[in-house]
This record gives sequence, C-alpha cells and structure tokens, in this order.
Amino acid sequence: MAHSDPSQFPLYYPEWQTQYEAALLETDRHKLPKCVAVAELVILNRLHVLVDKAGHEHERVAMSDALHALRFLKGSTAQ
Repeated sequence: MAHSDPSQFPLYYPEWQTQYEAALLETDRHKLPKCVAVAELVILNRLHVLVDKAGHEHERVAMSDALHALRFLKGSTAQ
C-alpha cells in the first residue's frame, strides 16, 4: 500500500497545523518532546488570538482535538 505525502493535502489552519503535523510525523523519540512542545505552544498562541473573536468554532474544535493528540504523544514519550 502506498503512503501519501502529507504535504500534498491542504491545511485548513496553517497557522498551527504545520507544527502539529511535524509533531505527529516525528519518528525520532529524542526530537519528539520538542516537536510536541512547539506544536502545543503554537496552538495555545492561536487560541489566545481567537479568544475574543466570534466564529472559528471549527478551528477551536480542531485545536482541542490536536491538543488531546499531543498529550497522548507526550505520554508515549514518557515511557
């Protein structure tokens, strides 16, 4: 089965999805904690930007899902 290049798919929220995708695709267990931390920071910064803005519900849900996935990755690196 051929694997698709993730960069060929459009990012709906490139402000933070690029770093999130990098963390998800990182295979080096030594680099993973930093990638996760960077992705979390970028997502949290974006949430801060949107705090007083109406709309953006879909992006907020996507960021919440992404933060849950990053927490899972952090837990897997602690073992």
